Amino acid sequence: MPGGAVNGRSVGIVGVGNMGGAMAGRLLECGYDVGVRDVDAAREADAVRRGARAFATPAALAASHRVVIVAVVDAAQCAAVLFGGDGVAGGAVAGACVLLCPTIGPASTESLAARLLEHGIDCIDAPMSGGPARARDGSMSLMVACADAVFAAHEALIAALSTKVFRVGVRPGDGARTKLVNNLLAAINLAGAAEALALAERCGLDAARTLDVIEQSSGQSWIGSDRMRRAIAGDYAPRAHTTLLAKDSALALGMADEAGFAAPLGRAAAGRFVAACAAGFGPLDDASLLALLRANGA
Repeated sequence: MPGGAVNGRSVGIVGVGNMGGAMAGRLLECGYDVGVRDVDAAREADAVRRGARAFATPAALAASHRVVIVAVVDAAQCAAVLFGGDGVAGGAVAGACVLLCPTIGPASTESLAARLLEHGIDCIDAPMSGGPARARDGSMSLMVACADAVFAAHEALIAALSTKVFRVGVRPGDGARTKLVNNLLAAINLAGAAEALALAERCGLDAARTLDVIEQSSGQSWIGSDRMRRAIAGDYAPRAHTTLLAKDSALALGMADEAGFAAPLGRAAAGRFVAACAAGFGPLDDASLLALLRANGA
């Protein structure tokens, strides 16, 4: 592997969108030397304004950073930035490690980890949850699966990224499995919250006042409160695009199918996100589920 000038407080991030950009800000605040690469020049420029250094390719980024965080959208993008032309694997230095943070299927995680190992690169299966604000302040959840020695070598970085780190196993893919279980429940809770508030409005109730009651009663959920407060205010600026939870719930159902598990509530919730995307809400925040149910009354 090619050499590079690296140090223990040097981290590269491929993908500095909502979550990757928030992690970059967090690590910069913690005193890390942060390098970034994104296909969106505006995102790169924003990270540079905050103190990061931009690199022309993932390979160039990897040549200067022993640890690379991958924060792209899906498995295909992960494979491209890791193993495509000018990918991370082509520039990785000795002792390199990749943190896989996107929500992808367990089989994809296992395959990517195995390919990284063939290149002498350690892999930490580390999907994240909590949204950009919590990624920025270090309070997001990280579901971590990797060998004990790899975790120990990078524990300080992981602690800087998150105060809520869950060691879910040593097998690559168990982080992904845990994240998909979580996100399927998130989809169920959000679909239920949107449905309940749409019903409240149809019955002539004030949505904000009704949510006040729910938040102090048995119907409360974190995602319901977070998203429905924004929806009631008409704020659909994307923090978490509707397309993402549509993707994640579909991945969770694929995992359920492989396990021979029916997951009827999950399938009903996933259908809501498919419908929202079909109605044009995909690029908006997933709080848009309330707008969907207001529109069709279903």
